[in-house]
Amino acid sequence: MKFRPLHDRVVVKRIDAEEKTAGGIIIPDTAKEKPSQGEVVAVGPGGRDEAGKLVPPDLKAGDRVLFGKWSGTEVKIDGVDYLIMKEADILGVLEGTTAAKKAA
Repeated sequence: MKFRPLHDRVVVKRIDAEEKTAGGIIIPDTAKEKPSQGEVVAVGPGGRDEAGKLVPPDLKAGDRVLFGKWSGTEVKIDGVDYLIMKEADILGVLEGTTAAKKAA
């Protein structure tokens, strides 16, 4: 990907929702909600505080994050859908999920 976010913006790729419920019922595409979970692809250098000092972001590429339902701006880069949002729109980081995903 040849895209570099500016300031405190973050590029996130949505993680697809489950296709089936716990009981085994298949969910059709029309009934699925957009997932509010994603993987950070790129992070900007950070925002500036009131004194003009650079504040580095708390996120890094590869983090799995939760974000609000209506957060971010949807864009398509090289045929792939991404969300660009401010770091403040991200609710939190899911700990331990990247290591479990890589081990599988």
